[in-house]
Amino acid sequence: MRGLNGKVAVVAGAAPGNIGGATAVRLAEEGMLVVAADLREATAQAVADEITASGGTAVGRGFDISDEQSYQALIEFTVERFGGLHGLFNVAADLSPQTIGRDTDVISEPVEVWQRTIDVTLTGYMYGIRHALPIMIKQGSGSIVNTMSSSVWMGEPEHVAYQAAKSGLVGLTRHTATLGGKHGVRTNLLSPGVILTETAIRSTTEEFREQIMASVRAPRLGRPEDIAAMVAFLFSDDGAYVNGQSLLVDGGANFT
Repeated sequence: MRGLNGKVAVVAGAAPGNIGGATAVRLAEEGMLVVAADLREATAQAVADEITASGGTAVGRGFDISDEQSYQALIEFTVERFGGLHGLFNVAADLSPQTIGRDTDVISEPVEVWQRTIDVTLTGYMYGIRHALPIMIKQGSGSIVNTMSSSVWMGEPEHVAYQAAKSGLVGLTRHTATLGGKHGVRTNLLSPGVILTETAIRSTTEEFREQIMASVRAPRLGRPEDIAAMVAFLFSDDGAYVNGQSLLVDGGANFT
C-alpha cells in the first residue's frame, strides 16, 4: 500500500489470533510504526514482540477503552514515542462470558450488560476519536477506522446491546468523517462477517461454521488477515478518496 511507510498507527484492541493482532502485524509489514494496545498489556506485548521479531517496529501498551483518561494516555504516549499519529483502528470489544454471554434480547437484557457494552463499543471508540482527531487535524492528515459487525444488518434475536452499540458507530463515523474530512482526515467503518479468529474457532462448532458457510458467497470463511488488509487500504494513500463509508467485509453473505 502506498503512503504507509514510516507512518504511526494505534490498534486499539490488539491480541494474538484476533483481528486487531493481525492488523497490527499487517500495518507493520507495510512499514508503519505500531502501538498495539489491549486491556491486557501482556497480550498487546505479545503482538508487539511478534512484529519486532520479524523486523518491524512496535510497542505494546495496556489500556482500558472504557476509561477516557486511559485512552487519552495511550494517544499521548504514541505521539511522544513516535512523533505523530496517522492511523487509529478501533476494534476492541468485550466478548467475555459475563458480557456478550449475557447479552440477550430487549425484553430481558440486564441493564449492566447493556451499559458495559455501550461503554466499551461505542463510548470507548468516541474517547479514542476525541483525542486522536485534533492531532490528525493539526498535522493535516490521518485515517480512523471503526469496527462494526455484519450482525447489525441481520437483526439477530439476541445480543441487543452489541447490535445497538455497533449501530451507533454509523452516526459516530459519519460525524467524524464530516468533521475531519476538509482537514485531510478520513473516518470509515468496517463490518466484518464471521471471521475465524482464535476465539471464534474455540467457541463455535464445525456444524455452525458449515451453516454459515452455506450463506457466504465465497469458497471459505473470513480470516483476521482479510480485515487487516482492508484497514491497511483505508489507512493508505490508495484509500485517499474513501471517507464516511460503511464497508461490509463478509465474503458476500449480505447484500445491502
